[in-house]
Amino acid sequence: MKRLSIILLLLSCTISTSASGSDSLLTVFWNVENFFDYMDGGTGESDKEFSSLGNRRWTKMKFQAKCDAVAKSLLWIGEEYGRMPDVVGLAEVENRGVLTRLLRQTILRKYDYRIVHYDSSDRRGIDVALLYRESMFSKVSSSVKVPQYEGEKLCTRDILHVCLEDKMGQNINMIVNHHPSKYGGSSASEGRRNAAMATLRDMCDSLLSSGQGRIVAMGDFNDTPDGHQFRMLDGVLQNMSSRLLGAGEGTIRYRGKWELIDMFMVSRGLSLISRMDIVRIPFLMTYERKYPGLKPLRTYSGPRYVGGVSDHCPIVLMIKK
Repeated sequence: MKRLSIILLLLSCTISTSASGSDSLLTVFWNVENFFDYMDGGTGESDKEFSSLGNRRWTKMKFQAKCDAVAKSLLWIGEEYGRMPDVVGLAEVENRGVLTRLLRQTILRKYDYRIVHYDSSDRRGIDVALLYRESMFSKVSSSVKVPQYEGEKLCTRDILHVCLEDKMGQNINMIVNHHPSKYGGSSASEGRRNAAMATLRDMCDSLLSSGQGRIVAMGDFNDTPDGHQFRMLDGVLQNMSSRLLGAGEGTIRYRGKWELIDMFMVSRGLSLISRMDIVRIPFLMTYERKYPGLKPLRTYSGPRYVGGVSDHCPIVLMIKK
C-alpha cells in the first residue's frame, strides 16, 4: 500500500491541475458505501455504529484510510482517462464534513473541487453529493427534491440537482440519485421506487420546459436498466448503460453475478456524444472464493474490517464537446 501511495503521488504530478484545452467532459459517479465520519453525532443507529465506540470500531485512522482510498481511486481514474474528473457524484455520504476532509486531507487538496451537499431525512443518515472543479465550472444553482409516496414525503435520500455553467457560458444540469432499495422485497418497495423515478421525471420535465436541455442524471437506482420503472423516462432521457447491460456487465457482484444498478442517463442532445464505462480499480478488487471471481473490495466484510471502499464499482461518463 505504501508503494501504491508513492506511485499515485508521482501520477498526481503528471495529471494537469488545469482543465483547459480538453475536448471532453469527464463525470464520475460512485456509491462509496457508508462513508461516515468517526464521531457519534447522535443522529441515528448507523451514526452510532460507525463511530470510535460503536460496533464497527470506526476510528479516525480507518476513516482517514477510506478518504485516502477514495482520493487515490479518483487519481487512478484521472490517469486512465488523461484528466482528473470534472464532476463527481457520490452516494452514501454522511455529511459535508466527510467531504471537506476528503478534499482537504488527501491528495485531492491539489485540485480545485467544490462541494454541493444537503442533509436529507434518510433513516440511515446517508446523502448524495456533488463535487465539481472550479476551473471548469461555476455553480448557477442547486436544490433538492424529496420523493413523495401516498401524499407524504419519504424518509429517503433527496434527489440533488446542480446547474453548472462552463467557461463557454453553457449550462449543464447534473442530477444525483440514490433511489430506495428493494429491502423488504421487490413488490413491497415498488411504490417507493416508482415515487423516486416519478420525481426524477418531473424534475427533467421542468428543466426541458424551461429550455434547459442538457441533462445528466446519475446514480444508484437499486434496479437494473430493464426495470419497468425506467419506462417513465422514455422520451426524456437516454439510458447510457444499455450497451453494458447487453454485454453482461455490472457495478455490484451478488452471489457470483454482476448486476448493473449504477448508471448515467442523459438528454437526447447528449446521448450521441456520450459514453458510459464501468471502472474496475485494480487495488480495490478482491477475489471471492465462494463464487469464484473478482468483486469490489468493501470497507467491511461482515463485521471484519478489510480496508476497501465499497461494494460498488465507480462509473464514468465521457461527453465530447
